[in-house]
Amino acid sequence: MTLIDIPGVLLLEPSVLSDRRGWFTETYHEQRYREAGITERFVQDNCSRSVRNTVRGLHFQEPHAQGKLVMALEGSVFDVVADIRKGSPTFGKWYGIELSSQNLRQMYIPPGCAHGFCVTSETATFLYKCTAYYSPNDEHGILWNDPDLGILWPTREPILSQKDQAYRILKEMDRELPFYRPVG
Repeated sequence: MTLIDIPGVLLLEPSVLSDRRGWFTETYHEQRYREAGITERFVQDNCSRSVRNTVRGLHFQEPHAQGKLVMALEGSVFDVVADIRKGSPTFGKWYGIELSSQNLRQMYIPPGCAHGFCVTSETATFLYKCTAYYSPNDEHGILWNDPDLGILWPTREPILSQKDQAYRILKEMDRELPFYRPVG
């Protein structure tokens, strides 16, 4: 486990057992993940499959915020978390890393942060383990290329949903943003 310079964000590198048949890994182990700092209960799993240059995000829910444990099951993505929690010491900061079926890394995005990714392989299958149910009435997003965030996406021609294209920039969204709640 690696702590990222955004409160509550964790990068996890599960143990992988490999032999001539392939590999095996535990994608979730409640006790170990709790010891790493993920104390929320997961209630919903989601899976998406996307083609190269697809950008999904930046998504968040408020007030029914979701924590997310994410990983690439097939292919690779550039995964991004942005701290949009009002009052956070790292408000407006983002972090990005490659998650792939080769490295099997996972990232934990705490409730209140925005999340998105860009597919960097021909296709990618992406797993989201969520701490709150999807709530369409609470769904929000930040424009993927918000100049104030300055995310260095690995594509210049993203494939975006109409919804993701229509999101606003962070500084226009004060009313929708969650508040920072320090852990502990």
